Amino acid sequence: MGGTILANLKTLAQTLGLSITTVSRALDGYSDVSEKTRQRVRAAADAAGYRPNAAARRLRRQRAEVVALMLPTDPGHFGPPVFLAMLGACAERLAADGLSLMIAPVARGQSELDLCRRLVDGGRVEALILVRTKRDDERVAFLQDRGIPFVTHGRTRSPTPHAFVDGDGREAFARATSLFAADGHSGIALISAPGEYNFAHERRCGWQEAMSALHLPTDLLEETSPTEQGGFDAALRLLARPQAPTAILCATDEMAVGALRALRCQPAGRDICLIGHDDLPTGAFTDPPLTTMRMAGDAVGDILAASLLGALAGEPAEKHQTMLPVEFVLRESHWRRNEPASASAFAGISEPRPSTEEDPR
Repeated sequence: MGGTILANLKTLAQTLGLSITTVSRALDGYSDVSEKTRQRVRAAADAAGYRPNAAARRLRRQRAEVVALMLPTDPGHFGPPVFLAMLGACAERLAADGLSLMIAPVARGQSELDLCRRLVDGGRVEALILVRTKRDDERVAFLQDRGIPFVTHGRTRSPTPHAFVDGDGREAFARATSLFAADGHSGIALISAPGEYNFAHERRCGWQEAMSALHLPTDLLEETSPTEQGGFDAALRLLARPQAPTAILCATDEMAVGALRALRCQPAGRDICLIGHDDLPTGAFTDPPLTTMRMAGDAVGDILAASLLGALAGEPAEKHQTMLPVEFVLRESHWRRNEPASASAFAGISEPRPSTEEDPR
């Protein structure tokens, strides 16, 4: 290595051909690392001028070696399905570095901040993965204050940068709105999740911006819980309006599944076009099959894990802020029944290959 300056723990581990966990434990003097390896790691660290991250080192000495993913749950419903498919790839990547992924369910009515505090203050975890972020997320502020490594699935408005993986929902919903308008729709509705969630805010902004640019009204908006029941109820409210929509965008596939059911229950709703977001497997089996959107790429779980390992290694947060494009998955729910699918403005969009890992939010 000579005088080469190694920037962080990850680089040090790669140079030595060891895992990050082995290098960390060698630097902290654990007896399960051989004396020869400890001396080799310390010599390399001294030569590189490496100084371990104090917060991460404190957690390592507690021997937690566990990463917690906090997952919202409802009665009889374990977490939003959109997050479950990414867990396998994420857990596999973390395990390669000696870390175990623990699912920490958050029951309805339970404070996510309180759970986060118990996990951290109890020394139970080395780092956390946060999903379904809010624009102003108190969990993010807490972890930043404590110096605990973390990565989020979704962005926030935190003034301090943090690692995240997200999709460009704003651009995607603006594009879907414009394509609906090109198909002749003027009454384009949005069934939105609560605006405090960043994903809902971004998708709503995309719809609103496109509608305004097209000089179309933005009053066909229903905000509800991001569930099948929420989508069902919101669609019924839209159908009850004096001027019902002819096309609907839903912030999530779960909401879209509920909305499709409501539309099928009402004669006036059967010709309304609809698009969701998430590409849940159930969407292929709805009536009609659900046209949806998803984050491009098949490695969201792997990206999350890599970003978290970077945070554990003390790398700058800006290095691990990943924005992914959003692509369409075309089925049938987006086009009018009395027109051929080939006449749709969506017809020029190539349907992507099936993903092996479902793409979150």
